Amino acid sequence: MIKPQLTHVGIYVKDMDRMLQFYSDVFGLTLTDAGRPPDFHLNIAFLSANPGEHHQMVLVGGREDDATANVAQQISFLVASLDEVREMRDKVVAAGLEVRRVITHGNAWSVYFSDPEDNTLEVYAHTPWYIPQPAAIPFDLDLSNDEIMAQTEELCRANNGFATAEARQATMREMMDS
Repeated sequence: MIKPQLTHVGIYVKDMDRMLQFYSDVFGLTLTDAGRPPDFHLNIAFLSANPGEHHQMVLVGGREDDATANVAQQISFLVASLDEVREMRDKVVAAGLEVRRVITHGNAWSVYFSDPEDNTLEVYAHTPWYIPQPAAIPFDLDLSNDEIMAQTEELCRANNGFATAEARQATMREMMDS
């Protein structure tokens, strides 16, 4: 069975230079290519943090200055650890942006904020647990990792749908193989 994998997202932007600077400075993405294709009327920039992927994000010029809708419900970035979630939160604040939410979904610790053109971004790390979604419980990212782990585990174990992440992944494999 063919299983396409999501590998990149593209968004329309108003100010290409500002958005390139933001995604380079805050997320460490590298501009891999840019230009205007002969069969397309807008400038395009390709960015990636993975040498094996030409692009993980595409910025396309041409978003109207008076656009009233965001181009995506949210764009999410996975990091490796709770420490990296905290580090990204600090980078966002240092960039002059407001952190809107710090929550646990039970299966992830997440920080939500907006990029300079008001697109909602999430930076998250997996937890070792699973609870049915949607779940969104605020937590204090300034606590120690041990305190956050203990609070999150207690929260998850109190949920009727609790499972370890490994058990949930096994269930998901069964669901996807059928």
